[in-house]
Amino acid sequence: MEDRYNPHQIEEKWQRYWGEKGLFEVVEDPAKKKYYILEMFPYPSGKIHMGHVRNYSIGDVVARYKMMQGYNVLHPMGWDAFGLPAENAAIGHKVHPAKWTYDNIDYMRRQMKRMGFSYDWDREIASCHPGYYKWNQWFFLKMYERGLAYRKKSFVNWCESCKTVLANEQVEAGLCWRCSTEVTQKELEQWFLKITKYAEELLKGCDELSDGWPEKVLTMQRNWIGKSYGAEVDFPVADSDKAIRIFTTRQDTLYGATFMSLAPEHPFSKELSAGTSQEKEVLDFISQVSREDKIERSAEDVEKRGVFTGRYAVNPFTNDKIPIWVANFVLMEYGTGAVMAVPAHDQRDLDFARKYNIPVKVVIHPYDGTLDEDTMTEAYIEEGYLVNSGQFNGMNSIEALDKIAEYLGEKGIGKRTVNYRIRDWGVSRQRYWGTPIPMIYCDECGTVPVPYEQLPVILPVDIEFRGDGRSPLPETESFLFTDCPKCNSRARRETDTLDTFVCSSWYFDRYTCPRYDKGPLDKKAVNYWMPVDQYIGGIEHAILHLLYSRFFTMVLRDIGVLEVGEPYNSLLTQGMVIKDGAKMAKSKGNVVDPNDIIEKYGADTTRLFILFTSPPERDLDWSDQGVEGAFRFINRVWRMVMGNLEKVRDIPPYADGETIPDNLRNLRRKTHQTIKKVTEDIEDRFHFNTAISAIMELVNTIYQFDIANEKEYLYLTLSVLREAIETVITLLSPVAPHICEELWEKLGGKQSVIKSQWPSYNEEIIREDEILIVVQINGKLRSRISVSASSSEDEIKKAAINAPRVKELLRDNEIKRIVYIPGKLVNIVTK
Repeated sequence: MEDRYNPHQIEEKWQRYWGEKGLFEVVEDPAKKKYYILEMFPYPSGKIHMGHVRNYSIGDVVARYKMMQGYNVLHPMGWDAFGLPAENAAIGHKVHPAKWTYDNIDYMRRQMKRMGFSYDWDREIASCHPGYYKWNQWFFLKMYERGLAYRKKSFVNWCESCKTVLANEQVEAGLCWRCSTEVTQKELEQWFLKITKYAEELLKGCDELSDGWPEKVLTMQRNWIGKSYGAEVDFPVADSDKAIRIFTTRQDTLYGATFMSLAPEHPFSKELSAGTSQEKEVLDFISQVSREDKIERSAEDVEKRGVFTGRYAVNPFTNDKIPIWVANFVLMEYGTGAVMAVPAHDQRDLDFARKYNIPVKVVIHPYDGTLDEDTMTEAYIEEGYLVNSGQFNGMNSIEALDKIAEYLGEKGIGKRTVNYRIRDWGVSRQRYWGTPIPMIYCDECGTVPVPYEQLPVILPVDIEFRGDGRSPLPETESFLFTDCPKCNSRARRETDTLDTFVCSSWYFDRYTCPRYDKGPLDKKAVNYWMPVDQYIGGIEHAILHLLYSRFFTMVLRDIGVLEVGEPYNSLLTQGMVIKDGAKMAKSKGNVVDPNDIIEKYGADTTRLFILFTSPPERDLDWSDQGVEGAFRFINRVWRMVMGNLEKVRDIPPYADGETIPDNLRNLRRKTHQTIKKVTEDIEDRFHFNTAISAIMELVNTIYQFDIANEKEYLYLTLSVLREAIETVITLLSPVAPHICEELWEKLGGKQSVIKSQWPSYNEEIIREDEILIVVQINGKLRSRISVSASSSEDEIKKAAINAPRVKELLRDNEIKRIVYIPGKLVNIVTK
C-alpha cells in the first residue's frame, strides 16, 4: 500500500490540474442541455467563514453532479463589492475603501480555490469595477426614461454631529453608532425606483414559483407586497378645503369612525397643528417618534401613544366632527399614512380610545347578542349585522362591504380600490462607496440625465477619504462640477450613490457575458443561460434581494435586454452554522476559521463534514468531533481503495449478463441501491447527509466483502468489487473531489473523474430476493415473515396465516377478511 492519505499534496495537485485544463470553463452550446447553478455572491469582508463554506459546498455538489450527468454547467463567482462596511473599515483602518475591497477579494479568492469549488473564474466580476457599474447607470437611465426612476422628498435617519445620513443598522438605541448623538428624521430629496408598478406581477409570480421556491419565502414576499381589497375615502378637514384620504378594508365600519390617526411622517401631522395651541406638543411628539424603530412602533404589544392635533375631520357618513390625532402605530408606508379609527371594531383603536377617552361607537353586532360600547374591552371583528349605520342597518357585514363601496362611488366621496403594502424602492445613499447616480442638476435646465455616451460616471478613487463618515463627493470639485449636456453651462452632478441592492439585482445576468462591452448583456448568451436553474442563499435575503432581483428582471425584459421574466427557477435557503448555541459571529467569539480546518484536515474533510452533519435547509451545529469523524471516513475510503488497488486495477467493472453467486449478487445489489439512493437524494431533495450516509454503508459492505471465499469466481469477484469501488469514488466525488480524483487516477482513469458519467442503477438488481412482511391481527403487530419477492398475494396471505405465532393466536377465531398492502403488510381481521 502507498503512503498514508496526504490531503494537502493531493488537493494542491488537483486544483492545479483543474486550472490548467480549464475544466470548469464553459461556453454556450445549443447541442447540450444547460444548467445554471449559482450561490449568492458574497460581500468581500476579508475572510470566508463557515456559512460561506456551507453555501458554496452545497452549490459545488450540485454543479459537479450535473456535469457528470452531461449538462453544460455554468457555475460562476464574483463579488458584491460596494457598500457601507468598506467605508467603516476605511475609517477604522485608515485605508481607502477600494484598496480594502480589492485586497479582501484577492484573499477570499485564494480561500475559495483552496476549497476546490468548481467556479469558472474567467467569469469573475466585482460590482465596484467601472465595467460593471456602468450598466447600473445605464439601467437607471432606462428606468428614468420610462418613469420608473423618479425623485421626491423622503425621511432619512440624520446625525447632526456627523452631518450625514445613517442606515437603519447604524442607529443604536436612537443614537448614532459613531458619535452617540441623538438621531433625528430629516426630509431629503431621494431617488426611487417604481417597484409598485410591478406589484401585481410580482405577486402573481409567487404562485408560478411555488414548485421551485420554499413556501416560507413566497409567503414572506406575498406579505411584503401586501395586496388588500378595500376602499379609499376622503374625510374633509373641518373649517378647511382639505381632505384626508384613507384606505380601509373595513368600509362596513365607516359609520363607527370616531377619530382619525395620522402617521407622524404624514405631511398633515405638522400642517394641521400649525398655529394651534397643540403645535409644540405635536412637533415634540413627532420628533420623539422619529427616533423609534418603525417595525417596533407597529408591533401589537407596543404601547399605543398619540397627540391631538387640535383639528377635526368630518365623517362623510355621519357628518360628525371627529378629532384628528397623530399616533405612533400608524406608518406612512402602509395605505395613505392616515387611518379612520373605529375603536369598537379594531383592538388597536380601542386601546387608544380608552387611553385618551375617545368615544366608542358600535356599528356591528354579533348575531348571538349585542355589544356595550361603554364597557367592552375587546373589539368585535367578526361577522355580524350592521347597526347605527343609516340605510345599511340590519345588513350582513360581509354583504355590506360591496354595498358601501358602491355607495362611496355613487356619492363621490370615495371609491373601491386595491392597495399594496409595498412601497417604491428608495435607492439614494448619501455614501461614497457605491455607484454614482447618473444625473446632473442645472440651474437653467433642471434635472438632466447623463448622456449614455458619457457612461460610466466614474467614482473617483484618487481622492482623500474622510474619517468622519461623510461622503467626500460633495466636496470634490473635479467630480461635482460638470457641463450641462443640454446648455453647456456649469452644472452639478448628483452626489448620492445607488443602493448596493441594485448591483445584486442583475449580477446573475452579467455572469453570462462578463466581458461583453457592446451593451449590458449579450442577448445570445443571456438567453441561452437564463434563468438560473438553482439559486442558493440565506433566508435573510427572502424579501429585499430576491424581490428586487425579480423586479429588475421584469424591467430588463420590458426594455428588451432579456427574454425571461423571473430570474430563478428554484431556490434553496440553507440554514445557519451554529456553535455553542449561537450563530457563528466574531462578536460572539465562536467563529471557526476554515483555514484552520483545511490546514489540519484538508478541504475534502471540511466539505464532507459541512454536508454530512445536517440537511441544507436546517441549521448546522458545529462539532469538532464531527470533523474528526469526517476525516476518519475519508481515510477509510483511501485505505479501502489502496488495499484493493493491485487486485482490481486491471479488471474492468462487472457488466450484466454472466450468472454470479449470491455473495456477489448481494454486493451488486448494495452498489445499485446506493447509486439510486444518492442520485435521488441529490436530485430530488438536496439531502446530501443521507446520500453520504448511503455511501458510508456501501464502504462498510465492501470492507466486509471476503474475496477469499470466492476463489472459484475470482475474475467475476474482482469485477463486481471493481464496480463497487468505482461507484464509491464517482458518487463521493462531488462531495470530496480531490481524493476521488486521485483514487480515480490510481484505478486507471485517463481523464478527470468529473468527465466520467454519473453511474446508473438497474432496478432488477436492486430488487430484493426476499421481502419482510409485517403480520397484524385486528391491527396489532403479531409477527413478521420473510417471503420470496416473487410470491403472489395469495401465497403471502397463506404464509401469514400459517406463521406459528399467528396460527396460535387465531385458534378457532373466524377470519372475516384479510387486508394486504403489497410488499409491506398483512392484516387479518377477525372482529
